[in-house]
Amino acid sequence: MRLTPALLALALLGATSPPPDMDRWRAQAARVTIERDDWGIPHIRGRSDADAVFGAIYAQAEDDFPRIEANYLTALGRTAEAEGEAAIWADLRQRLWMDPVALQAEYRRSPAWLRALMEAWADGLNFYLATHPAEKPRVLTRFEPWMALSFTEGSIGGDIEKVDLAQLAAFYGTAAPQLARVPDADAEPRGSNGIAIAPKLTKNGRALLLINPHTSFFFRAELQMTSDAGLNAYGASTWGQFFIYQGWNERVGWMHTTSGADSVDFFSLDVTRRGPDMVAYRYGREQRALTASSVRLRFREADGSMGERSFRTWRSQHGPVVRKDGAKWVSAALMHKPVPALEQSWLRTRAKTYAEYVQVAARQANSSNNTVYADADGRTALLLPQFVPARDDRVDYRGTVDGSDPATAWRGPTPMAKLPRVIDPTGGWLYNANDAPWRAAGANSPRREAFPRYMDQAGANPRGDHSLALLSPARALDRQGLRTIAYDPWLPAFDRLVPQLAVEWRGDAPSSRRDMLAEPVQALERWDRRASADSIATTLAMFWADEMWPDAVRHQRPPDLTPWDWLTGGMPAGAKLAALERAVARLRRDFGRWDVPWGEVNRFQRNDAAIVQRFDDAKPSTPVPFGSARWGSLASFGARAYPGTKRWYGTSGNSFVAIVEFGPRVRAWAVTAGGQSGRPGSPHFSDQATRYAAGDLRPVYFWPDELKGHVERRYRPGE
Repeated sequence: MRLTPALLALALLGATSPPPDMDRWRAQAARVTIERDDWGIPHIRGRSDADAVFGAIYAQAEDDFPRIEANYLTALGRTAEAEGEAAIWADLRQRLWMDPVALQAEYRRSPAWLRALMEAWADGLNFYLATHPAEKPRVLTRFEPWMALSFTEGSIGGDIEKVDLAQLAAFYGTAAPQLARVPDADAEPRGSNGIAIAPKLTKNGRALLLINPHTSFFFRAELQMTSDAGLNAYGASTWGQFFIYQGWNERVGWMHTTSGADSVDFFSLDVTRRGPDMVAYRYGREQRALTASSVRLRFREADGSMGERSFRTWRSQHGPVVRKDGAKWVSAALMHKPVPALEQSWLRTRAKTYAEYVQVAARQANSSNNTVYADADGRTALLLPQFVPARDDRVDYRGTVDGSDPATAWRGPTPMAKLPRVIDPTGGWLYNANDAPWRAAGANSPRREAFPRYMDQAGANPRGDHSLALLSPARALDRQGLRTIAYDPWLPAFDRLVPQLAVEWRGDAPSSRRDMLAEPVQALERWDRRASADSIATTLAMFWADEMWPDAVRHQRPPDLTPWDWLTGGMPAGAKLAALERAVARLRRDFGRWDVPWGEVNRFQRNDAAIVQRFDDAKPSTPVPFGSARWGSLASFGARAYPGTKRWYGTSGNSFVAIVEFGPRVRAWAVTAGGQSGRPGSPHFSDQATRYAAGDLRPVYFWPDELKGHVERRYRPGE
């Protein structure tokens, strides 16, 4: 056997013989070609779809294996094996649904074509580890095909994360102090923007799609997957997954946004303990037994050894028990359909028409994402999650509902024909910004009163206001016109907040406060509410809003009142002015003056490969002109100060941004936060930072003639 450089390195590092599967892996690698373009983005081609999966996951591992492993430690409920006992509650939460034995059985029952993809996925990762002995996994030294079923949907946070860890720990053990639950006042809105423009509103009569996910930075890899069997998909793939999550093929594009539709509910149970292994709960006039299970979790001790804890868990017909409310136990209900979910995630990348896309969606295994859709036929659509449980709309499902009342139980998924949706609106545009669908296409939107309340729990937000203001008058758009909309600097939230501040300043404030804040208030009044790197008013507005937001998050409000509602209509008199006074004092303390340009404060920085990065004002960084989605910025940059810093550094928001133009020949432009590689030594670790901050999208090399002349390296896995 001829030793490739990778296998030679393996031998030199002390391996006595290659793994038993090496010949099979090498045979599959020989059917795969990877071409890295001049941005480091891999374009993978295989003879079969399974070969493309093998090459794609191998290329991902080259770029950032630690993030792949971290995602699967989370998905499998094994993070504590790497990070210690503090992570055990997150692992337990995951294992309430992700039982390895059950997933293995699901894998064995899955269709042969899907098993082939899962096997290629595991083989690609294992081949990478075998040929890169310097890569030291923290836990996962071998991947099994069934593991792919633990992570089937590429969102930033899954439905399972809606289960509170502190409450889970209090029920199944002793809550650690660090798990004490407090509202996260710093949390940047997670979600996304999607816009679809029909041919009637474009210069060249071709549909346009904006793909603008707002996630943690470096959460997804950009890549292209093609096969001789007809696969040709491009876009962003969440690290460790073998399908394109946000993207397009030669005819169809899909953009997912976090939905406000309710697909996760909590049911209270009247329980009676009948012994250590027997607990019953009331359901109507019946007494039903809870199902008991045993979960065994390992965790890393401080000395590196492994400890172990066992838990007896409980499940009702609604789902696992996750907390206790007084004397009642509470079950969580959410969608758990691993095989259909993975099928749907893969097959939509192969859909070539709207009818085919909807046929794939009929599996009803998407519970958390709206989809903004456009295609080469000129069709545009907004689809809500296909899994929305049918329920009694007289019941308010926003809190905990009575699980003993059969009237509250889920009645299966809502038929797709009864879900809100927008298809080919006559106005020619549609959008979603994680808000309600009731204004997604202006006058062509679904009517709120025609659907149950649980079809939306998000309501409106300033990004929606921003989208409507820009899209309603839009005409003759091209890709640059859509890019201008996507990066429009207006911050509409301050159109309401600044006049309220001015009223307070001119009202009953003490004269000393009025005099001290005169210049800042006047700077905000003169401001055009547009963010820019050289704007002093933007900095002032952001610091001021940052002082108000924690109170808005933590204030006790009626369920129908959002933090934004309270901020604009519920704050006590004088509170806005007091917050501005604190903001000005903070600016003077941190920067020596209050009139600081926004670009001096708001920065993008990528220092190392750490998943949780450490920031440093003394190290190079890039000014970013746009701001937080919270205040209506469509181009989102969630930034704040960190321990030891005065500048604000972004960690979430715009991550992968793309504009796709459909037609006889699809064309696209994109930018990724930082760069493609998670390896600090790579030239593609941070080579897109300047483009990212400027919103300067680069051409995507989708077709072979576009890629020609831009290939840095062509190779097969293992070479």
